[in-house]
Amino acid sequence: MTAIAITPERLENERHEAAAVCALLDAGWHRIHLRHPGASHTDVRKLIEAIPQAFHSRLVLHGHFDLCNDFNLGGLHLNHRCPDAPAHYRGALSRSCHSVDEIKECSGLAYATLSPIFDSISKQGYHSAFTGETLSALDDIPTPVIALGGVTPERIPYLKRYNFNGFAMLGAIPWNSPATTVRQFAEQTIKLI
Repeated sequence: MTAIAITPERLENERHEAAAVCALLDAGWHRIHLRHPGASHTDVRKLIEAIPQAFHSRLVLHGHFDLCNDFNLGGLHLNHRCPDAPAHYRGALSRSCHSVDEIKECSGLAYATLSPIFDSISKQGYHSAFTGETLSALDDIPTPVIALGGVTPERIPYLKRYNFNGFAMLGAIPWNSPATTVRQFAEQTIKLI
């Protein structure tokens, strides 16, 4: 299973977050989605610059797509705020989806996130939208599907029952903790996959 971390909505301190990102990637997580919808172009640039270049190819942007011209990043994530890739972009693309039918309409993506699988930890009132029967329909979808929404380490065995290619976590990750705590969490979680 692919392990993806999604950064919190607010970018409080790029040095602290860069250390957490490095701890996750160093522990074996596959991708980090740099989300930060309210962050400025300059703030996102500073965050990327604070992360060692060796990890840049595992970073995915949720906005400020023009930064992909300045860094060797791992891809762009399309969502309601940024629904289209830049015209001449040829790198990896992923997309946020909220129904199985929506994923069926996607093609040519590296993967799609499907949410909310469980009640969200980070978004108040964002409740699970899928039954086991609905999730069984993932078997017929060629696009790799990443489970998102309320995913915790304890819920990984449930995800393995269905055709998920991985999971994405946001709220369960101890983003505001020291990097050593983030690394410990990351190592324990990666053992479950």
